[in-house]
Amino acid sequence: MAGLQCHKQLWWRVHEPAAPELEIDRQLQARFDRGHRIGERARAQVPGGILIDLPHDAYEERLARTREALAQGAPAVFEAAFRADGVFVSVDILERMRTERGFCLTEVKSTTSVKEPHLTDVAIQAHVARRSGLEVARLEVMHLNRACTYPDLSNLFVRADVTEPVEARQRGLPGELAALGAMLAGPRPEVATGPHCTSPYECPFMDRCWAPLPAHHVGTLYAMKQRALAALDEQGYRTIFDLPPDLALAVTADRQRRAVQAGRIVVEPTLARALEACAPPMAFLDFETVGLAIPAWNGCHPYDAVPVQFCCHVEDATGRVTEHAWLADGPADPRPALAERLVAACAGARTIAAYNARFERECLQRLADGVPHLAAPLLQIATRLVDLLPIVRNHVYHPDFGGRFSLKSVLPALVPGLGYGGLAIGDGAMASIELERLLFRGDEMAPAEREGLRADLVGYCRLDAMGMVKLLKRLRELSVDHR
Repeated sequence: MAGLQCHKQLWWRVHEPAAPELEIDRQLQARFDRGHRIGERARAQVPGGILIDLPHDAYEERLARTREALAQGAPAVFEAAFRADGVFVSVDILERMRTERGFCLTEVKSTTSVKEPHLTDVAIQAHVARRSGLEVARLEVMHLNRACTYPDLSNLFVRADVTEPVEARQRGLPGELAALGAMLAGPRPEVATGPHCTSPYECPFMDRCWAPLPAHHVGTLYAMKQRALAALDEQGYRTIFDLPPDLALAVTADRQRRAVQAGRIVVEPTLARALEACAPPMAFLDFETVGLAIPAWNGCHPYDAVPVQFCCHVEDATGRVTEHAWLADGPADPRPALAERLVAACAGARTIAAYNARFERECLQRLADGVPHLAAPLLQIATRLVDLLPIVRNHVYHPDFGGRFSLKSVLPALVPGLGYGGLAIGDGAMASIELERLLFRGDEMAPAEREGLRADLVGYCRLDAMGMVKLLKRLRELSVDHR
């Protein structure tokens, strides 16, 4: 798969298997772990199968065990191994057809639909299995079903027949695989950079091929389409400093140009009017969620973003700030306890600030669905939400934003000294991974590790909420200075 995307990427993967770019970080390991759990659950859909349970690199043993299982007439083989044309494959589920000759080859994916790369993946496996003498009659991708609702997991998977589109990809494979083998036997190939560097997946060796971009490259212009960026490049504009003042840009990108070229913050006189929506007393709310691939709580579907932690800083009329926080503990449904604490925390607030408030609204809706007796106050909280993100994006630009308006880009620029660099957990994706680990595997941790992880999670969520307090204060100061 890597070689079909880029010959150079495969060459590095084969010839430099210990490259630092290939080290497995915590996020990638979490994806692997999730895939293993989904694979185990998928095998339960096919009774009577034999699992080839051997180390991944025990190639000869896996091939021999697969031949043995097939010779014994096993109705299905899990992780069946085949090798042909210099390619080794492991098939998630190989099932003997019941009503016709041959086998059904099924690739299990943790997505909720069939993706284009999945078809290529299945095509390679089918090619190698057939070249090994196996009669493969049907090709499938088994993926998660978003319509599945806990506690009924009987329809957790969808078995999608991809035989027709995969067969269409078979014709060119022999030549492509031969080309990959010849390439690997030679020196590192030279491949120009291009869209293939990020499609279908981002290459881990991007930094080796792409030269560092200068500060304020035109590619950082906010919401600039690729075609427009290519046109700027053709006209010789490399950085935002090069852009003429009469160049037509969207409003936000033009504000970015003015700020970068002037080397200072640009604040529109409309900021004060926008801030009128932030009426005190205020609460500053941040949720953290987990998106379980296999749902575990009533009414939930695969990958629902379920709130399991919140931090809410409440500012009274005198400016005094009180912190309210809650973090789930263990695998039990966290929504009832979280909802009760949240309703109490927000009770006195006229306005509730969030950053990218659509996320908070979705969380409140999911809480209302899961805790119906508190649905009314939860949905009432949603009506009091004010989103600080568009207030910043539509009225303020600091050169250090770098064309981005996430809280992690905005906060350090507008409130110096308040950033995420020193945190053990520095983004929402890692917080979600660690929350899932804490809730469902916390009993496997030593007490000190468990408490340390809880402290890290609380610290991250607290910074998001307190950051909004500081950010709004700074925006109010800027609105006075730029009336």
